[in-house]
Amino acid sequence: MDYSCRDIAKMIDHSLLKPELTEEDIIKGCELAKKYDVATVCCSPAALPLVVKQLEGSDVKPSTVIGFPHGYNKTETKVFEAEQAIKDGVVELDMVLNISKLKSGDYNYVRNEIKAVVDVAHANNAFVKVILENFYLTDEEKEIACKLCEEAGADWVKTSTGFAGGGATIEDLKLMRKTVSEKVQVKAAGGVRTLDKAIEVRQVGCSRFGATATEAILEECYKRKGKE
Repeated sequence: MDYSCRDIAKMIDHSLLKPELTEEDIIKGCELAKKYDVATVCCSPAALPLVVKQLEGSDVKPSTVIGFPHGYNKTETKVFEAEQAIKDGVVELDMVLNISKLKSGDYNYVRNEIKAVVDVAHANNAFVKVILENFYLTDEEKEIACKLCEEAGADWVKTSTGFAGGGATIEDLKLMRKTVSEKVQVKAAGGVRTLDKAIEVRQVGCSRFGATATEAILEECYKRKGKE
């Protein structure tokens, strides 16, 4: 599967989610994202107004997180977070599902909560990626979660927050890709730090991945491919 450096760049949600980042760090992160013309900058809800302002006039979209990183906020809180993020100018939402409810077998709760956030997003032309946090799940639970996400209308299923004990694995990505239909995209998060890994997740069907190593990945791409 051939690729261009632009193809790789437009798979990247440049992650600015570390809690210790200063406003100066966030501005620098947005400049880097614009330089490499990535898909989105994914930031905390509190940083979103700053990120929206920094990305104005560029082709890089603002994204943020909902119920992050543990997913155990109440449904009403997640919906409020989504509504506020949309008011602040977000285009994509990365929502953590309720891991405890999933593992407890309360599938209606999980489906209904995802749908509540999806409905708010889609009514405002925004998209939803649902984070499963695979590190805590069995393969059966991952499959069930993927199916619930699709039933609820999610646009992506996503492996991880990057804040649990493990991130994206190729095995998980293959499982997720085969479990959802082509209507649902797959995002890798946690552990995609090299161009070779980016190519590998692309080959197994990912359309997006989260990265803090954006510069290293794309500089390696330019080195191999030449400036386009």
